[in-house]
Amino acid sequence: MSSSLVVNFDGGARGNPGPAAIAAVVSAPGGEVLEERSELIGSATNNVAEYRALLLGIERARGLGATEVELVGDSELIARQVRGEYRVKDAGLRPLHAEVRKALEGFDRWSIRNVPRDENEAADALVNAALDAAA
Repeated sequence: MSSSLVVNFDGGARGNPGPAAIAAVVSAPGGEVLEERSELIGSATNNVAEYRALLLGIERARGLGATEVELVGDSELIARQVRGEYRVKDAGLRPLHAEVRKALEGFDRWSIRNVPRDENEAADALVNAALDAAA
């Protein structure tokens, strides 16, 4: 039996680098939200925050028993790097990229795609709420 979940993830920094937050929204394939998480991660760049958000989402999907995961974010760079279409040139992102690839090995199937920010609004809103609360 496979358990498939959808993870919307987002990370953001105010200042790039600056105060940063991450969020993940885990849903059933039909759209029912199973879990929402957000957290502050200190000072980071937008791309580091996106990777940290992706890791949070992968961890939560695994914690909820997923064997298949569809990852959805609004960063084309992150999606293409994880799919192997773009090289990871930024040395600061390489360890995070490796951690993501290793974390994904535990799934029977996975996919990652990027969408416009307005199609990732729940995760985006959680990031902004966390940053606003900290300000």
